[in-house]
Amino acid sequence: MNCGQMENRLIAYLDGKANRTERREVEAHLAACAACRTRAEEFRLLCGVLDEVPMKEPSPAFDARLRARLAAEPPRRSFWAWLAPSPRLAFAASMLLVASVWISSLPQAPRQDSVTPNADAEFRMIKDLPVLEDYDVLANFEALSELPAQPSAESKDM
Repeated sequence: MNCGQMENRLIAYLDGKANRTERREVEAHLAACAACRTRAEEFRLLCGVLDEVPMKEPSPAFDARLRARLAAEPPRRSFWAWLAPSPRLAFAASMLLVASVWISSLPQAPRQDSVTPNADAEFRMIKDLPVLEDYDVLANFEALSELPAQPSAESKDM
């Protein structure tokens, strides 16, 4: 047990309200820690002084005055008071419900499917499929290199 936990349990120990295990732990800590032992002794002295102070009985009119002061206090609004139903809140909620039912019952405009442009592009690709299958041949096709060289004007003059 550390000194921080000791402070929490010391008052219960001194009042005799601690159970056996807590009492043993506190006594073991007090035996090992001089600072906490001093603090416990100070608490014991303070409790002794407080026990010697005479108890003063309240006056007979104290109870009546206290009740009168409590009655004069304005009642505090509860934190949850805003949840209490009010006519304005009920009206607003009903209008919101009517509007949402009305909007959900309106006919829906036909949606434009985003699939249509893709379908058109796929159809064009399928239409040109024979060309696409031979694309690698066409990409390397150099028709001009396979043509025989045409005689130039100089070779015709000879």
